Amino acid sequence: MMRYFMLLCFMAACGATHGQHPDKRTIQPGDIYRLITLGDLQISPEGSWIAYTETRADSSRDKYGTHIWMTSWDGSSTLQLTNGEDGDETPRWSPDGKFLSFISSRQGGDDSKLYVIDRRGGEGQRLLEVKGKLLDYAWSPDASRIALVVKDPDYADTAKTKTRPPYVMDRYHFKQDVEGYLDGRNTHLYVFNLQHKTTDTLTGGRYDESSPAWSPDGSQLVFVSNRTEDPDRNENTDLWIMPAVAGGQARRLTTWKGADSNPVWSPDGKFIAYLQSSSEEDFTMYGHAILALVSKDGGTPRLLSKDLDRPVRTPRWSADASSVAVLVADDRKSLPVIFSIKDGSMKKLAEGDCSYSDLACRKSGSWAALMSTPQLPSEIYVLENQVAKRITHAADSLFNTLALSKVTGFRSTSSDGTLVSGMLYMPPGKVPGGKWPLILFIHGGPVDQDSYEFYMERQSLAAGGFAVAAVNYRGSYGRGVDYCRAIFADWGNKEVKDIVGAADFLIASGVADSTKMGIAGWSYGGILTDYVIASDNRFRAASSGAGSALQLSMYGVDEYVNQYNNELGPPWEHLDTWLKLSYPFLRANRIKTPTLFMASQADFNVPSAGAEQMYQALRTLHVPTQLVIYPGQFHEITVPSYQVDRLQRWLVWFGRYLK
Repeated sequence: MMRYFMLLCFMAACGATHGQHPDKRTIQPGDIYRLITLGDLQISPEGSWIAYTETRADSSRDKYGTHIWMTSWDGSSTLQLTNGEDGDETPRWSPDGKFLSFISSRQGGDDSKLYVIDRRGGEGQRLLEVKGKLLDYAWSPDASRIALVVKDPDYADTAKTKTRPPYVMDRYHFKQDVEGYLDGRNTHLYVFNLQHKTTDTLTGGRYDESSPAWSPDGSQLVFVSNRTEDPDRNENTDLWIMPAVAGGQARRLTTWKGADSNPVWSPDGKFIAYLQSSSEEDFTMYGHAILALVSKDGGTPRLLSKDLDRPVRTPRWSADASSVAVLVADDRKSLPVIFSIKDGSMKKLAEGDCSYSDLACRKSGSWAALMSTPQLPSEIYVLENQVAKRITHAADSLFNTLALSKVTGFRSTSSDGTLVSGMLYMPPGKVPGGKWPLILFIHGGPVDQDSYEFYMERQSLAAGGFAVAAVNYRGSYGRGVDYCRAIFADWGNKEVKDIVGAADFLIASGVADSTKMGIAGWSYGGILTDYVIASDNRFRAASSGAGSALQLSMYGVDEYVNQYNNELGPPWEHLDTWLKLSYPFLRANRIKTPTLFMASQADFNVPSAGAEQMYQALRTLHVPTQLVIYPGQFHEITVPSYQVDRLQRWLVWFGRYLK
């Protein structure tokens, strides 16, 4: 233990001085406590203000807190509307613009209460409290009603006995990360009448409903639901439409066998924009979301972004109902574009090596967005005439003091000729041209991408004196459906070629020291770390977080039974496939790389057994290894001190073996 803290102090001292500008320092793991995350943009009805959430760590309680803020359109005035220890989220303007509503856990309990606050200031007033968990809500256009999305209460937790009754499951999909064991609760729609303070039930039964959107005249709601015989066995969600009154009958609006989601009603009431999966398989990890448009009366949808061959998200109507904007993921970028509903033509709202994460339309037709760069977390920008103007400066107090890594894009060629995109983080103050210890930090998913945005993990490792590479291996999105689907039922093959190819490119470029290479990742990035170190002994250190290697042992243990049965087939019918994909564990005797394994104790996504098995194997083989389990955490670590601890352990582990 003493050696660990001595190494930690040494690494922190190196990070504080390495490449330091006279008036700036490098980023440190403890800066997690000073990071601020903005989200959930909501423009006021008249267009003068933007409400949003601000999340930051509370070091005294060792947890994150979220509160509601708003800023004027020109950024000249910024106000905090809620505060305190309780979390406040999901801000929504009342249609008359006088109030902001939000979901809160204040006054005890979970997020089951809806509050309103006068935009001019004052205390939030509780508007309603539901039995169950309030997941989402939407104001009716005339502000007389609110549609509610509520998950059934867990009555077992209210039992008078101190011993919780057993979980009893009869569902096909019986466990989910964060939620835990799924024992029969569903999510339904309700409507709250503000004048009479009454709540009507709109839907019920064994199906789940979500994403309600009001028609402009307030008479109907469109929502998302999977009403197949057994919704657990497929992803066939459809759009449904119904009168917004108790007893109203829901009518199916879309019939695609894949997933339909995110409905948004056009301002003129004629159409509904939504996202349709490119795949109609019962389950696919590798489909793209396509921007679709359907009449309120049904019929054949128009697929506006089908020919783009890139995934889109966050559909938003223009104020005049002539077009729909989305965010497009395209080769390390995420940019806002807008589609004309008249002819399907597309144009960009903004460009640059950056990543947009939210979008909202102003009444006048201009846009607000959240955007991040490799050297700045997301801030709010207004977009006019393809120019992005920054209007918030939440990160300035920290980032104006930091000397950050210079980040450049690169492309490498894998052994089979595939062109792969990546990003290189150099130690602050340094540029490519010298040989550095290299850490390949691999993203999870696998259907995700590393993009031009701020990553605390990579910036921290670069500040520790390492060159850090991110690799968008096959299976990532942003390069088309075929690139994404290339790893179907073939894990740990093409991705390893792409990761090793990127390492070879950086060695040949003179950036990386071939004798000082490491690899790390979380989730599928941890899984790929196991695959790589079982394939290539050049890596001198590794860290596999929330990973698995004996894939056969994950069946029924994690939450991916649908993927397994549809992509790999049941193990009793396709044992050879399962054994092939389990090669990191079954060939653990080939691994020579000192490896740090990490996992979360309560992870149902990739359970800790995956890390424990590999740790035990390497201990048996006398390969240097260590296992770290974070108590009570789900797949994503959310306790600030644990996040700091993870960064510190990476710096120490790679410092020990690569420096």
